[in-house]
Amino acid sequence: MDATYRSDLRELNELNFARFDAKLEQRSAELRAEMRAGFAELRAEIAQMETRLTKRMFAFWIAQSATTAGLVLALKLLP
Repeated sequence: MDATYRSDLRELNELNFARFDAKLEQRSAELRAEMRAGFAELRAEIAQMETRLTKRMFAFWIAQSATTAGLVLALKLLP
């Protein structure tokens, strides 16, 4: 009786572990998919931010170049 009980208990534990393992694998796969999607969104946002920053930097450089050229020209025209 004791050996039969142990055998049944072992089978029940193995079945429960197999179910747990399957659920764990499913949830980890879902998590990996969510992380990949989130990472792709993050990369897209970073690329957009980089584009905006580059445009702003060019605008700044142009403004600074015009200001510097104006000052140099003004200094040359002074008597």
